[in-house]
Amino acid sequence: MDHQHFEPLITNDAVIFGILMLILAAIFKTAASSKPFWVKFYKVIPVILLSYFIPSLLNTFGIVDAEESQLYFVASRYLLPACLVLLTISVDLKEIIRLGPKSLIMFFTATLGVVFGGPLSLLIVSSFDPSLVGGAGAEEVWRGMATIAGSWIGGGANQAAMYEVFKPSDELYSMSITVDVLVAEILMTALLLGIGRAEAIDRWFKADSSAIHTLKDKMEAYSLSIAKIPTTADLMLIAGIGFGITGFAHFMADIIAPFIHEQAPALSKFSLDSGFFWLIVIATTIGVILSFTKLRTIEGAGASKLGSVFIFILVATIGMKMDIMAIFDNPGFFLVGLIWMLIHVVLLVIAAKLINAPYFFLAVGSTANIGGAASAPVIAAAFHPSLAPVGVLLAVLGYALGTYGAWLCGLLMQAASQ
Repeated sequence: MDHQHFEPLITNDAVIFGILMLILAAIFKTAASSKPFWVKFYKVIPVILLSYFIPSLLNTFGIVDAEESQLYFVASRYLLPACLVLLTISVDLKEIIRLGPKSLIMFFTATLGVVFGGPLSLLIVSSFDPSLVGGAGAEEVWRGMATIAGSWIGGGANQAAMYEVFKPSDELYSMSITVDVLVAEILMTALLLGIGRAEAIDRWFKADSSAIHTLKDKMEAYSLSIAKIPTTADLMLIAGIGFGITGFAHFMADIIAPFIHEQAPALSKFSLDSGFFWLIVIATTIGVILSFTKLRTIEGAGASKLGSVFIFILVATIGMKMDIMAIFDNPGFFLVGLIWMLIHVVLLVIAAKLINAPYFFLAVGSTANIGGAASAPVIAAAFHPSLAPVGVLLAVLGYALGTYGAWLCGLLMQAASQ
């Protein structure tokens, strides 16, 4: 369906932004409700799915024209680098290491499942129907799939980065987002269903989950030790760090990208002449460096909560670009996504069986990749509320690696498509 021919109902970005914020407010308000209907509803439908899906209806029904709106541009250039800083600054690398190797092994297995699952699924599908994974120029299917890799290793932030780097057409991108969200939700639902059977699964994996119980107690103590009611000064400091580093990253990206473009054009195939690529890499890297300083205690005043607010604004602006009918245009693409996810899951189950990892590590390792900082804490907290930070820590590791991993996956898929 092409909506570009008639005038959209609303063209003023301030009005559209207001609508998006009201949608997000309604989603989060009802998700936090203790009324039985909403509790049941959100057990089935995750918050992030609604945050994508409801804004997409505005586009699907021609209420707004996502092509004309500048909201995504602003969210991706200002809010996205700031949220990457705020989500990575609180990484406690020592705490992640203390989880023991199993959680990290499962996390990296999940990442590898995405990096190699992409090109493999392309090769599998092209072996019986090459037309499904062809295309030319901006329509090449691998370009759209590279954005899915960004989402499935890191999250919306890295997906946006891959969109800028590999430049799929908007139609292909909206199809990629649809495949990404629908396939990821199928996985999320399956993982949530598994939590009810975690003990039986752990027995099958022959896993010892005592480390997780120890961790629960530690996490509760740590969260309480730095938590505080934020003052205006705290919030200004958080905003200053987030946007100050974003400004610095823009400043550096404006120097580095043109320099590479002129002095080393051969590097453009690695997207190293993309300003956006440098923007994301610099913001993430500084965030990780600052996590070793005293500044990481700004997490106690809610740094990652503010980062999550930015992420969801970005998610809503990305969702607004999505046309839900796109899935019917190319069911083959959806098939590639399902095969890809299946490879990811099979690898995880094999790894968990080999190293006797508890189901908790499988579920959180998978969602820290596939769902990112929005879903991993949700899955972790479903085991026990105090475990949410584990989900955040691993998801932030995903953000830190997502741009690099997805970029590698994109190049592999480009090679698999030749």
